[in-house]
Amino acid sequence: MAYLHGIQVDEAATKVIAPITGTAGLQIVFGTAPVHLAADPKKAANELYLFSNFKEAAETLGYSSDFEKYTLCASMHISLSQKGIAPIILCNVLDPAVHKKELEEKGYPVKEKQVIISEDGVLLYSLVVKNGETVLQEEVDYTVAFNQDNFAVITFLGEEELTEVLVSGEIIDPDAVTAEDIIGGYDVVSGKETGLELVRKVYPKFGLVPGLILAPKWSCDPRVAIMMSAKCENINGCFRCECVVDLDTEQVKKYSDILEYKNKNGLVGEHMIALWPMLKLGDDLVYYSSVYAASLAHQDAQNDDVPSLTLSNKLLGVTGSVLKDGTEVNLDQVQANMVNAAGIVTVINASGYRAWGSNTTAYPGTTDPKDRWINCRRFFSWWANSFILTYFQKVDQPLNKILIESIIDSENIRGNSYVAMGKCAGARMEYVAEENPITQILNGQIVFHQYLAPYPPAEYIKNTLEFDIDALETALS
Repeated sequence: MAYLHGIQVDEAATKVIAPITGTAGLQIVFGTAPVHLAADPKKAANELYLFSNFKEAAETLGYSSDFEKYTLCASMHISLSQKGIAPIILCNVLDPAVHKKELEEKGYPVKEKQVIISEDGVLLYSLVVKNGETVLQEEVDYTVAFNQDNFAVITFLGEEELTEVLVSGEIIDPDAVTAEDIIGGYDVVSGKETGLELVRKVYPKFGLVPGLILAPKWSCDPRVAIMMSAKCENINGCFRCECVVDLDTEQVKKYSDILEYKNKNGLVGEHMIALWPMLKLGDDLVYYSSVYAASLAHQDAQNDDVPSLTLSNKLLGVTGSVLKDGTEVNLDQVQANMVNAAGIVTVINASGYRAWGSNTTAYPGTTDPKDRWINCRRFFSWWANSFILTYFQKVDQPLNKILIESIIDSENIRGNSYVAMGKCAGARMEYVAEENPITQILNGQIVFHQYLAPYPPAEYIKNTLEFDIDALETALS
């Protein structure tokens, strides 16, 4: 041990602030991850993973700043690091057993007992290293790991000085992933579900109800977006949620083309929130959905985990709005309002880049506030899910006055508390005799009627200015 004499200063690593938690906006994100960097690449495909911090997510699924190739990494970074919101559920569909290509055998020079394979996506377990015709053994003749650039580095053990080795293996191929992989399906032979079919497993596996379904980049394909919207309803036979989708900025380059594109591709639904264009985070281009969903979940968590607020006119923490080719998009308020009129959320720069718009894609086809306003639609979905979770324990109890009164009293007390907190204008429940005929009661069925009144956003505020002649005459008299 060194002899200590004098004065010294040491520095400790900065403690990462723990993310705030909330489940009203629980994100279920589908996409691709750099699974070659994962703890177990073979198990990383088509599984739901619940994460509460960035380190855990990066270790389990791998992390890369190439958000175009590895779309889950954007949500991983924005939600768990930038916004600090947890938990989040990620599902990678990139299967290294399917979406791969060959690393053809080739000679590599050995420098300082190391070989660096400067290829992205190398699957370490697939590598075959040869010294001439002799196949070398991992952990006996060499070790292999990734460096800070995510390139595979082979380090040779022992005293023998090698000058060149032959290396072959496999590389994951994100370009081989298709929209069909995101949509997924059910294999009747294996009984395995893939892609968006896995939404069904969220509640059985984690005891949590989906809040927002998203697939950054992939939802630009209308087929994926429409399937995401379909998966928002009747989850596990009872739950519901919303989805956040992106419009394809390679197809829609002008704000004036949005309505035609939306209608042509059937992007219409009360559970769908559609966004245009893309965003910039420093030098990185990111899909709007990864930022919007994380911001929405963060806002919910700060609002007592109640999804009663619109995200419109809130800062997004980004540095620009762009098309995929990098072309800047700078909408003024008039142009942005035209996008909103099509039922699409956009972004404006008003002392910082802000989300702009509160309509679901059901608008302008419907003006029902329950289905038109994003915050009202989310409030209804959240309330329905909360009711199911709260009173599931009452199922199969005796259908008597005690049961009826306990549910009504509990819900009205709950409703009054949210009214008092300013989360909604009203929330009350009634038992209507006419809705519960004796034939229905005899079948063991009971119906309650609940009235909810979340506040719509104050989307338009007008002030009329008039010249006050009387005031002028008084001042001059």
